[in-house]
Amino acid sequence: MDKADFTCRVLNAESSLYRVAKTILINDADCEDAVQETILRAWERRDSLRQPEYFKTWLTRILINECSRLARKRPDTVALEDCGELAAPDGGVVDTALREGILRLPRKLRTAVVLYYIEGYSVQETARLTRVPPGTVKSRLSKARSLLRVRLIDSDDGGNYETV
Repeated sequence: MDKADFTCRVLNAESSLYRVAKTILINDADCEDAVQETILRAWERRDSLRQPEYFKTWLTRILINECSRLARKRPDTVALEDCGELAAPDGGVVDTALREGILRLPRKLRTAVVLYYIEGYSVQETARLTRVPPGTVKSRLSKARSLLRVRLIDSDDGGNYETV
């Protein structure tokens, strides 16, 4: 893969990478660091990509690894006001109540929701990206929907979720 092809593919995946990073790290500066480090690592390892049609999936997996590495170093709590907006793939913005609900989900559920519903990956692709069985992805999506339903219907609970 030459420099021009790599650059074009990265630019096409850039907004998606940022959205995925945002679900894991939440803090904007950390997301930017993770995306930059991901691009650097991908460039260095571009010869390891066996099937170019899976470039975005391959890049997303590198990003998830990098986000996980950064998340282990930093606390998982950030003020909701500091989170910014959660962008939808079509360039729109996710509803504020839904955004807050998603950001309050435990990290594993939040990641599954964003990969599946916002980024449009299939259950199989989400399973590969998160390195869990497809049944676990389905379970996480189901649990996330239940928690979001409770949060969106009964907003008087203060948004407290039990960790899974």
